[in-house]
Amino acid sequence: MSGRLFIFGLGYAGLAIARQARGAGWSAAATATTAEKVSQLATEGWTAELFAQPNVPASEAFSTATHVLCTIPPDEQGDPALRHYASSFAQLKPRPLWLGYLSTTGVYGDTGGQWVDESAVPRPGAARSRYRLAAEQAWQALAAQYEIPLHIFRLPAIYGPGRSAIEQVRAGTARSVDKPGQVFSRIHVEDLARTVFASMERPAPLPAAIYNVADDAPTPQPEVIGHAARLLGVPAPPVLSWEQAAPSMSEMARSFYAENRRVRNDRIKRELGIVLKYPTYREGLAACLGGPPAQVS
Repeated sequence: MSGRLFIFGLGYAGLAIARQARGAGWSAAATATTAEKVSQLATEGWTAELFAQPNVPASEAFSTATHVLCTIPPDEQGDPALRHYASSFAQLKPRPLWLGYLSTTGVYGDTGGQWVDESAVPRPGAARSRYRLAAEQAWQALAAQYEIPLHIFRLPAIYGPGRSAIEQVRAGTARSVDKPGQVFSRIHVEDLARTVFASMERPAPLPAAIYNVADDAPTPQPEVIGHAARLLGVPAPPVLSWEQAAPSMSEMARSFYAENRRVRNDRIKRELGIVLKYPTYREGLAACLGGPPAQVS
């Protein structure tokens, strides 16, 4: 099937997903937040429009989309895409075949380092994760209202070319922090794009499907930084204890270390047939050595 994908927000993950779709013969269009980004995307061959233009009817790209994906993070007022576009869904005829929403594994909260899968009851701690859970629920309500299958993708840290420990070590900005027992799950952006596209090709029955999109190896951060340094042939930065590092960390950085979980990915393998190209950070970082593709931040 050749589809027409519309993406709210063409950032790092959205652009990777758009490339995956276009490589399969689909069309892809998206929103951008400034006229400059719209122009830049156009020079790179992408169809983009300004997000949330007042008093402007739904564009043809949105109105004719067979698949609609939201990558925009919510705020305390809710999901920006739904805030500005929810009423436009009533005008879509025929309805899209699929809705997708990029969420976060942060909705699970802290599990003390234990494994968590999609059956777990969300218990978000951080405010940004509570906003995400509320956005998931709002998209579920919209999908139920219009009887459109919805796939929610709960993501850990996303890395890839141009955005990985390789670049941090090269730039001298990598910090290796040892907090005993702490691990982080992650996903290479290409595996994320492959997973989302696989779900587009096989929408789940109503009302919704939830997928954890993570690799096979939750890992302490110093191991990842150390491996990146070995790949580059440079000394690894010194490993700091949590007590040494925490006082100089931003509040945001400390909040990531306040939660510890291992994310299971069995469902994407079982239901979507995913075989990860980068099952651990080792394969993923090796692929990042080649440098980043062109992208819009």
